[in-house]
Amino acid sequence: MFDKVLIANRGEIALRIIRACREMGLKTVAVYSEADRDALHVRFADEDICIGKPQVNESYLDPKRIIAAAEITNAGAIHPGYGFLAENADFAEICESCGMVFIGPTPEQIRMLGNKVKAKELMRKSGVPTIPGSEGIVSSFHDALKLAKEITYPVIVKAVSGGGGKGMRVCRNDAELERGFHIASTEAGNAFGDPDLYLEKFIVGPHHVEIQLMGDTHGNFYHFGERDCSIQRRHQKLIEETPSPLLTPELRKEMGDAAVRGAKMVNYRGAGTIEFLVDEDLKYYFMEMNTRIQVEHPVTEEAFEVDLVKDQLKVAMGEELKYNQEEIVPKWAVIECRINAEDIEKDFRPTPGKLTAINTPGGLGVRIETATYTDYIIPPYYDSMIAKLIVKGRTREEALVRLSRALDEYIIEGVPTTIPFHKEIIRNPDFIKGNYDINFLENYLKKKTNPESSEKLSLTLKSSTEEVVNKKTEATSVELETNQKES
Repeated sequence: MFDKVLIANRGEIALRIIRACREMGLKTVAVYSEADRDALHVRFADEDICIGKPQVNESYLDPKRIIAAAEITNAGAIHPGYGFLAENADFAEICESCGMVFIGPTPEQIRMLGNKVKAKELMRKSGVPTIPGSEGIVSSFHDALKLAKEITYPVIVKAVSGGGGKGMRVCRNDAELERGFHIASTEAGNAFGDPDLYLEKFIVGPHHVEIQLMGDTHGNFYHFGERDCSIQRRHQKLIEETPSPLLTPELRKEMGDAAVRGAKMVNYRGAGTIEFLVDEDLKYYFMEMNTRIQVEHPVTEEAFEVDLVKDQLKVAMGEELKYNQEEIVPKWAVIECRINAEDIEKDFRPTPGKLTAINTPGGLGVRIETATYTDYIIPPYYDSMIAKLIVKGRTREEALVRLSRALDEYIIEGVPTTIPFHKEIIRNPDFIKGNYDINFLENYLKKKTNPESSEKLSLTLKSSTEEVVNKKTEATSVELETNQKES
């Protein structure tokens, strides 16, 4: 048991955790760099302590500084949020060795699932479908070439310890594989300190669908449906939604059950997410597991009317989560936009600076997660995301109308943001139909910059997929309405 939590993070996620702690009667400690002295998480925490310079290696990514701050303030637990040290097994181990509760999985689980090859093998053993490819590390280009010829091109080489699109190359022939293998290995070594790679069949035009999981220390494991994260640019998500417009009710249940089997396989503790790729034939494949709370967790919270951060805290305290899986059903269609301080006219270049005016949207079904305010200065040292706009509706159609209205109300002056771009995307006919995959934004941007080639770069998927999507959209609306009547 603990009564004080140190939040080893910044920005909107630090605020989110502080709010959950306050509602549970827990004291909070904020840590901050010199660049975040005026941050809201510092203002609203019960205690705060500066841990160093603006550069992350001298503040938020330094375990020694975080642990020292926890010891000075007598914090009994540390919540890592997402990013920074959230999936650092060594940090989790240090916390526990110092007598502090790490609010997340065990160090062993983080290590096991953070290694993509080991995670894939575990999922395969638990009956979760995996992408055809290597069963372990591919030690040389010649081994990669042999395997590529067996499973046929295109293939993708990935960093064993990677994430966020780093250490990853798609290869469509022998020459690309030779070049991509060496580049990916070097990139992985520089980014993660581990140059090892594995190889998989590249799934063309899939949906990126993730399942939200929660496990306690009493042998209970639950899933809270899916989030479709296919609207992404350079492997960075921009829009997430639930229910996915692609999945059938049967496939939704099958994927949820598979994710729970994976969690049980490692006796998983806390919040986690299993990410899948779903192809045009509605076959799904395990991609990776994130051993932390996700940026997009509010999507699930709004759809299922749960508090995932409070559940994390309860699990860390040893409490049993007493859900009934059969009763965990979505009550709302929910869509989230990640608002970034970026200039869309300059290849999404980050735009740190002073926010001279802000008007946030409101009204029924609108939620904002942000740590910004008028005259706030966005520092240049951290991620460019400055807010999350989450809306819900009884149907996807209602949620889209509400999101369009909310984006019109959302005014941020002082620096360029991605709000205009989000307006374009959610009003795009194909997005409205749910007719998209992970290549949607790439193709959309190509059309936008090269309008004369728009016919060649049509965003319309194969007609069979479109029929499936339209049927699923109709089924989703009926399913949500039924759930609301039952609730």
